[in-house]
Amino acid sequence: MASILIIDDDEAVRRTAQIILEANAFEVVAVADGKTGINAVKERSFDVVIVDLFMPGMNGLETTKAVHEADPRVPIITVSGFMFGGSCPEMPNFEAMAVEAGATSAVYKPFRPKELVQAVQKALGVTA
Repeated sequence: MASILIIDDDEAVRRTAQIILEANAFEVVAVADGKTGINAVKERSFDVVIVDLFMPGMNGLETTKAVHEADPRVPIITVSGFMFGGSCPEMPNFEAMAVEAGATSAVYKPFRPKELVQAVQKALGVTA
């Protein structure tokens, strides 16, 4: 059973993602902030880490970079309600920044259960 770490400050998103992934036979640990997530990665091995990009305190880019440094082999999926590279050219390309920090893919909130499961399966190298 693959183990997934969810790092998201929004309790509803954390809980929803946990329910979706557990219903699809994944073991899930869910935490509310970057520092707790980084400590979890240092304490045990995860098969995939899901990180919200926009969190108070330690933001998702900082968290992604620290998770990648703690365990460079773990795939990191970033999630955000902000549409990367949208119609506003003044906005930074957060998706590219996340990839530079170590993320392997991104999922947009609100996500459909199937989208989240497929992103995790892809990160694990599983083809449906």
